[in-house]
Amino acid sequence: MKRSYKAPKWGQHFLIDEQIVHRIVRYAHVRAHDTILEIGGGTGNLTRALAKACEKLIVIEKDKRLVEQLSEIEHIEIIEGDALTVPFPSFDKTVSNLPYEISSEVTFKLLARPFTCGVLMYQKEFAERMVAEPGTREYSRLTVCLSYKSQCELLEDVPRTAFLPQPQVNSAIVRILPTPPQFEVYDEAFFHQFVRALFTQRRKTLRNALITTAKLLGADKLNETIDELPQHWLARRPYELAPPELGCLANYVFTRRHTT
Repeated sequence: MKRSYKAPKWGQHFLIDEQIVHRIVRYAHVRAHDTILEIGGGTGNLTRALAKACEKLIVIEKDKRLVEQLSEIEHIEIIEGDALTVPFPSFDKTVSNLPYEISSEVTFKLLARPFTCGVLMYQKEFAERMVAEPGTREYSRLTVCLSYKSQCELLEDVPRTAFLPQPQVNSAIVRILPTPPQFEVYDEAFFHQFVRALFTQRRKTLRNALITTAKLLGADKLNETIDELPQHWLARRPYELAPPELGCLANYVFTRRHTT
C-alpha cells in the first residue's frame, strides 16, 4: 500500500530512512516482552518496525488524520491526544521521533515516570545540550536537570534528508537511561527552580549571580552569608560548575531561604 504524506499539521517531520528506523529499534534493545511507548507515531514508519519487535506498543498521536493511518497497523494501542496533557500509561521503554517543539516538556514528563530506557530523536542542537560538559557553550539548565536522574548518550547524528518534509535543522538520536538521584538535593522542585534562575545569570560571577537569583527565589538575606561558600566557587560562572556543585548550591540557598 502506498503511504500518504500529507502536509504536516503541527510541524512534524516524518522519518523515512528505513535504515535509521531499524537502528533506532536496535539502540533500544527492544525485546518481545517489552511494553513500548511511542510519542508522535506520524505516518507509522517507526511504528511498524516497533510493532514487529514487541508484543505491546502504545502510540500517542495528536493528529486525527495520522491516527487514521496508524489504525491500519495491527497489534498496537493508539491514544489520541496531546502528549503534554494525556496521562502516560505504564511502559518499559520509550522510542520516539519527538516533535521538536515539545522536546523539553515531554522529556521531563517521561522522566517523572518509571522506565528502563528511552531512545529519542531530537534537534541536534538540543541533543548537544543534553550531553554537554561544564564550561562549554552548550552546557545549560537542561544538562544539569537531566543529569540529576538520568544518563544521556548521543548515539548518532541524523541528516535532514532522512525526513519528509525536510527540517531546516539536523537531528540526533539520544539514549536516556533513568537512574537514581546522582547527587543529594534537599527539595527537587526547588532545585529545578534554582537552576533555571541561576542560568539566566550564566555569564556573571557566581557571587553576583547568587545575589540576583536569591532575590528571585525569596532568599533576600542570602548575600549576608555568601562568603561562607568556598571562595574558589564564587569567582566562577554558573555554567562552569558541575551538576553536583549546583546541587550543593541549591541546598545552601534552600536552607537559607527557610532560616533567614
